[in-house]
Amino acid sequence: MIRPGDRLENPVTGEVLVFRRTSEETSGESVVVETIVRPDGFVAAAHVHPYQSERFEVLQGRLGLRLGEREVLAGPGDVVGVSPGTPHRFWNAGDGEARFLCEVRPALGFESLIETMFTLAARGETNRKGMPNPLRLAVIARAHFDTVRLPFPPVALQRAALALGAPLGRLLGYRPVTVG
Repeated sequence: MIRPGDRLENPVTGEVLVFRRTSEETSGESVVVETIVRPDGFVAAAHVHPYQSERFEVLQGRLGLRLGEREVLAGPGDVVGVSPGTPHRFWNAGDGEARFLCEVRPALGFESLIETMFTLAARGETNRKGMPNPLRLAVIARAHFDTVRLPFPPVALQRAALALGAPLGRLLGYRPVTVG
């Protein structure tokens, strides 16, 4: 279980998350993480939160964000909101560390998803973009489908692919949650 002050690091993507407010503290209303993105760091993939909004408040450095078709460069003091269903990704757009507060509302399975993906990366079980093998990813994605999806292909096609891939991944012993 994630607790306030817990720190997770993804050595592949260059992200460090420090949990400031947890799902348990807010009764599931939100999660707030302080995110540090090292130079050349990035979120693993463009993604969509179908039922969650995100709020990025830049504290230090330069943060690049792709929001749908729009690209935004944000600096200290800038606040960028992402509505549910909006494809997005972010990266460090400067030379030093980028640091921002990220609030996700409602929390849903965000903490579990992040803990799983960062643990796999720390164990060396992801590719250079921070993604696990396709069958392991199918197990994780199916379990977290209300928290995160890919912006493409269409949702119906993603569901069909996960309906085939996730059971195969389970047969190979992959679990939807990986802790420690």
